[in-house]
Amino acid sequence: MDKRLTDQAELQAQSNSQEDNGSNKVSGYALLFNTLSKDLGGFAEQIDPKALNNVDLSKVVMLDQHDYSKPLASVAAGTLELSVDDKGLKFTATLDPEVSYAKDTLNNVKNGNINSMSYRFDLDDGADSWERDTEGNVIRTINQVKDLFEVSTVTVPAYDDTNVQVEKRSYEEFINTEKEGQKMEKELKTQMKHSATEDFEQFVRSYGQTRDGLTTKGAAAVIPQEVVTPVLELKNSNYNLAQYATVKTVSTGTGSYPIATRYNTAVLATKEELADIPDVDANMFKDVAFNAVTRAGKIPLSNELVEDSVVDIVGEVKKQLQKLVDNTDNAGILQVVTGTNPLTKATTDSKFKKEKASTVDDLKRIFNVELDPALNKMWFVNQTAFNYLDTLKDNEGRYLLQPNPAAESGFTLLGAPVVQISDAFLPNNSDGTSPVIVGDLAEAVAVFHRNQVTAQWDKFDQYAQGLSVVVRADYQPISDDAVINVSLGTAAK
Repeated sequence: MDKRLTDQAELQAQSNSQEDNGSNKVSGYALLFNTLSKDLGGFAEQIDPKALNNVDLSKVVMLDQHDYSKPLASVAAGTLELSVDDKGLKFTATLDPEVSYAKDTLNNVKNGNINSMSYRFDLDDGADSWERDTEGNVIRTINQVKDLFEVSTVTVPAYDDTNVQVEKRSYEEFINTEKEGQKMEKELKTQMKHSATEDFEQFVRSYGQTRDGLTTKGAAAVIPQEVVTPVLELKNSNYNLAQYATVKTVSTGTGSYPIATRYNTAVLATKEELADIPDVDANMFKDVAFNAVTRAGKIPLSNELVEDSVVDIVGEVKKQLQKLVDNTDNAGILQVVTGTNPLTKATTDSKFKKEKASTVDDLKRIFNVELDPALNKMWFVNQTAFNYLDTLKDNEGRYLLQPNPAAESGFTLLGAPVVQISDAFLPNNSDGTSPVIVGDLAEAVAVFHRNQVTAQWDKFDQYAQGLSVVVRADYQPISDDAVINVSLGTAAK
């Protein structure tokens, strides 16, 4: 558990003895959003306004100086009220004037001797993020709090080495990753320095040639043909399947990563008095091997084009490069699940089960019987499959797809969200049926990200510049029964 100081707590004390039968109130903010902390040893910290979403506040207590022997109020007792607003976590505590230290706290707040609050909390792994601001300072952002245990009135800051050990380790990992990225970027720029002339000359002569889904046409921008001046972002489906898979950031290029298994049916054994505690016979983790392969691409641009354009050509090309990264993730995940890479058409043996379905009963059998009910099930369908499902009705004539604004596509099927994917990215099967992936993608696929490097370089003797992106990642199956590949419809004769 960590402790943090809120030095702008806006503490106020009110004594309304006649109105509240001797009660006394202290109010203010226990924590503040989007407010940088003091230096914690090379970095500062802030809390995202959504960090308290879904946090159980019913057991929070208010203490004096983080001393559990000196409780001041609690939510459970009705003496502590907590509410989240745009500024932070606001509180109002009713103190008992008959308790000596509570009366002392009230008087110290009134006199201004105590003007700060502190809070004790913990986080899950991956609930924070790291970045540098425009001035080069390292900022840690807490995106989601797991538990908030207590808030306290304090007179001294709650920062010390023991409080920030975990964060310092994360900070060191961030710095090391940053250094590796800078080293890789430097090497990439060195390589580009020797090849940029040939690449640029080829670019100038490649009228209409297609490269990685991006086109060049005369002196036009190196962006998709569908885009016209002023540059508009393409209306492609904005989906990234990695958000549904299990994503792990790894510190090495190859190795194995322990991932918790789903089928843990072990129970605790009976222990006799003073006997040794027995070992638990449970396969709780599975080591998933990975090999982060390097994937890269670069786009050269003439400086004349960049300067003469009425729009931010460089910014638009960066957006297109990010789409290529998303496409690469999607293709890698689909190849693991279906056995076919939709971009390269490469095929591999998929470990996941294949089924056929053409009726409502077929879909219900697969969804209800062949998939574990503990899975967080979803439907991933292409456009043709979505249209097929949109025409299916149950025995009472009701459409099977039900509107649900919370789902990615706006619909659910048998109570599970539906994610619609373009036919261009997830084409129909060769027999005329449509592909459907149903199950829990997080239990089925692990995405291992090593790092991602983007670089912008100049070629002065050609008056040109370029953009590049390098991604190191791998995609591996976890549980081969977590999803099922369904061929939807009737195969053509």
